[in-house]
Amino acid sequence: RECTSEFLKFAKETHTPVLLVGHITKDGAIAGPKILEHMVDTVLHFEGDRNHLYRILRVQKNRFGSTAELGIYEMQQFGLRPVSNPSELLISQHTSVSGSAIAATVEGMRPLMIEIQALVSSAVYGTPQRSTTGFNGKRLNMLLAVLEKRAGFRLGTKDVFLNITGGMEERQKKIADGLAAADRASHDLELAQKEAVDRLAEAKKDAASIVEAANKRAAAVVDEAKVAAVAETDRVKELASAEVEREKAQAKEQLLTQVSSLAIAGAEKVLAAEIDADKHAALLEQLVKEQ
Repeated sequence: RECTSEFLKFAKETHTPVLLVGHITKDGAIAGPKILEHMVDTVLHFEGDRNHLYRILRVQKNRFGSTAELGIYEMQQFGLRPVSNPSELLISQHTSVSGSAIAATVEGMRPLMIEIQALVSSAVYGTPQRSTTGFNGKRLNMLLAVLEKRAGFRLGTKDVFLNITGGMEERQKKIADGLAAADRASHDLELAQKEAVDRLAEAKKDAASIVEAANKRAAAVVDEAKVAAVAETDRVKELASAEVEREKAQAKEQLLTQVSSLAIAGAEKVLAAEIDADKHAALLEQLVKEQ
């Protein structure tokens, strides 16, 4: 990215055209940071077929013009040579045989004559094959269905092979592939939304179960706490009652002791005052004998 920035600065300051050559991935995208495509003014894609001598120069991006232009070159012993009449090389080897036809198409802003080759044979296996090169397979199936429905051709048990020669691919194939990708993305989005709804419902169900279990546990804890509180209250009451009874017994014992002491003291005083040796001599003798 830094090198590209320096080249762009040099090109703008000196008004010198600069060409940067890079590689592409297996998917046909430019290798390296995606930002490189946004920094430059034009992106050209040079493609070809290893089995042919022709190369095609396509415009992927053009900041100052149309991207519908197309250049065709032929590889010779001295290098690439531009082909002024592409239709000539596309149909130069055409022979009038069954299964071969010439068709007109437009690639970019250039009208081209291309050769279409088709082969129909009986299907060896149960399911007939539909093979295409340079043409959209779904469009081929539609054309075969129209031929069978309207023209009366029995193609349901036939293998069909279609080839667009010269390495030229119809832009309809790219459009069809884009639509197919959009359909797949829409289907994947629908499945993802359905899965999200199912997971949300399951999560809500699990949350409700957890809340219900928590409520039951809370009620059980409250009941256990109530039972424990009642048991503790009864125990405290029993301890208090026992303590009260013990205090009563001690108080009674102390009271009896005090009353006994008072009674003895009073008796001693009464006896001291009432006893007369002469009058109670017989009583005293009897007490002495009982002791």
